[in-house]
Amino acid sequence: MSDVKDRVEAPTPPDQPELPKLGLIGWLRWTWRQLTSMKTALVLLFLLALGAVPGSLIPQTAIDPVKVSNFLEQHPKLGPFYDKLGLFDVYKSAWFSAIYLLLFISLIGCVVPRLQVYLKAMRARPPKPPRNLNRLAGYQSFEPAGTDGDVLELAARELRRRRFRVELYDGAVAAERGYLREAGNLLFHFSLILALIGAAWGALLGYRGTVLVVVGNEFSNSIAQYDDFSPGRIFTPDELPPFSLKVNSFTVKFQTDGPQRGAAREFSAPITYQETLDSPAKSYDLQVNHPLKVDGTSVHLLGHGYAPKVTVRDGKGDVAFSGPAPFLPQDGNFSSFGVIKAPDARPEQLGFEGFFLPTAVIDQRGPVSVFPDALNPVMAMTAYYGRPAVETGKPQSVYQLDKSKLTQFGDGKGDKLRFQLAPGQTFKLPDNRGSITFDSYDRWVKLQISHTPGLHLALAGILLAILGLMGSLFIHPRRTWVRVRTQDGRTVVEVAGLDRGPERGLGDEILAITAALQPADALKPVEKPAEPPAEPKQEKS
Repeated sequence: MSDVKDRVEAPTPPDQPELPKLGLIGWLRWTWRQLTSMKTALVLLFLLALGAVPGSLIPQTAIDPVKVSNFLEQHPKLGPFYDKLGLFDVYKSAWFSAIYLLLFISLIGCVVPRLQVYLKAMRARPPKPPRNLNRLAGYQSFEPAGTDGDVLELAARELRRRRFRVELYDGAVAAERGYLREAGNLLFHFSLILALIGAAWGALLGYRGTVLVVVGNEFSNSIAQYDDFSPGRIFTPDELPPFSLKVNSFTVKFQTDGPQRGAAREFSAPITYQETLDSPAKSYDLQVNHPLKVDGTSVHLLGHGYAPKVTVRDGKGDVAFSGPAPFLPQDGNFSSFGVIKAPDARPEQLGFEGFFLPTAVIDQRGPVSVFPDALNPVMAMTAYYGRPAVETGKPQSVYQLDKSKLTQFGDGKGDKLRFQLAPGQTFKLPDNRGSITFDSYDRWVKLQISHTPGLHLALAGILLAILGLMGSLFIHPRRTWVRVRTQDGRTVVEVAGLDRGPERGLGDEILAITAALQPADALKPVEKPAEPPAEPKQEKS
């Protein structure tokens, strides 16, 4: 009974060996291996793309600070939370920069070891032929008409002609090609690093800003002149090139008939510019996709619109405002919304808001514009009044009217005041509080002034990435062997190939190489030797 018990009891498992502790160096090495793995690089690339999504959905300070300010006012709880996360300036936030930097390090860690392996493979000899060539996908055999040496010499010459790297062995020729496939993979990863460097260079040392310039006005390249300005991390305002320009005129042509009626066909903004204060003035025809290049800075034409010229008089009859007021287009027919501020009007400040309609038509919806060109310009406005404002020093948007301390005029019939003006007309406000005159209109252009020093480097990285990707997709590593052996007292030449990628054209190439080694009428094909039968599997008892 005790013997049976001894046989039934399982033996005591040996104690598990204690693994040595990694220590600081071990943990650092493990962390480096995880960071430089291809899986981590792909995850970081996905996180970088995911992190750029808020930059497209949430207003950005660098692009439109007015929208950011409005978002904070409209969302008093969500806005400060977004601000703490850096979602209003995604591409300069700490978390986006961390992902960017980790991806850069991961790519370097991926490329450098693979480059070493690739250089070692480039110096390696093509491998000897395997024992059973007939098991490969591409295989041909025949009896040669000449001697063994002639066949092998002819095979080496033919393979070199087909751009194989050839190595001679005893009784065989080994050839290999397609090394540029791995070079394409390495070039693709290296080009990503190059593109990241170019983008980082531009983000650190570049700048971008936009400004709206009314025709006839000038612009000097200083921060005070910009409507919005986004400098690089280490860019300083002293580095701005001291050029200036003047928009002399603006010409735009619209299609007047057909299904594309109203579509713009030509934009042209002739300007005069000076590279420095003492340099001579030069002329340039600024057009879309034809920017002005000045001292490494590009001036692009982004858009255009209308700026009605008005004169506002206060209740005392004095001029409180006179000049053009830019209105912003709201639709394809350039129905433009804008405001006119007269904070210096007395005894009460005045404000106006409404629409400028280039080709006004009154229908059931009210005054609307039916064509983008100024064929029948009309201003449809309303007016506000209030106590004189106290200067607080807080910046305000020129495109918005703060109506928190203003009262809208009434029309005397219990409704809000609304009026329309054509060029040359004047509207007097109720109770002799002032008047507004629509004198004429000008056009304005929106300019983007930018300097991106790493742009060409990033573009080169993208082009090299496409080139490397094409190489990795269309170049197939291929090995070919030619061997002379004796079979049943006969001399047999075997030609076989192996393709590491899709085996397209492998069989045709093997046939072509075989035909080149022996004239077609002298070929004596030899059947593949039968493979030894597989041993029967023994059933487990």
